Amino acid sequence: MRIGIFADSHDHLDNIRRAVIVFNEHDCELVVFAGDLVSTIAIPPLRQLNCPFVGCFGDNEGNRIGIRSGMSIIGHLAEPPFGFRAPDGTRILVTHQRELLRGQAEGSDVVVFGHTHRAAIQHDGEGRLLVNPGETGGWTYGQPSVAILETQPLQAKLISLLAENSNGNARAGHRVNLKSDAATER
Repeated sequence: MRIGIFADSHDHLDNIRRAVIVFNEHDCELVVFAGDLVSTIAIPPLRQLNCPFVGCFGDNEGNRIGIRSGMSIIGHLAEPPFGFRAPDGTRILVTHQRELLRGQAEGSDVVVFGHTHRAAIQHDGEGRLLVNPGETGGWTYGQPSVAILETQPLQAKLISLLAENSNGNARAGHRVNLKSDAATER
């Protein structure tokens, strides 16, 4: 199963649109969001997703009632942390701030989180895959990204939202190589 992952969009509508394009072009079967849409203006671009959506609130949502209402036609948005089983059986735990987990990761195959705005993919000491897709908004570090998770075999990769083509123009959808195991298998 292929799952798109993003977080920390902070109302950057162009990059939210780019993320949707990446997820649709990669034929994602599910998209997971790890918090910080920020406001209701971030919702309309998500209507273009070609797959189900599940996500959590972050620590910067200003209008939770409005966001929850708007997201109800797109997918499920919950308070973090929460876990679910993907259709293929993969157990996924989602939160915005990793610190909120406090021992709750037991039994999960994948932990998805954001908040730091720094992309990282790694395994913890228990063999769980930890995925922070980085900042979709790109406001903090100027490196907007998303992640693509493959559940069989269990691995993830980071995708830049601002890779340049041969003409020097920015375009979405190219793999990012960061100082982490950017495509890691278990």
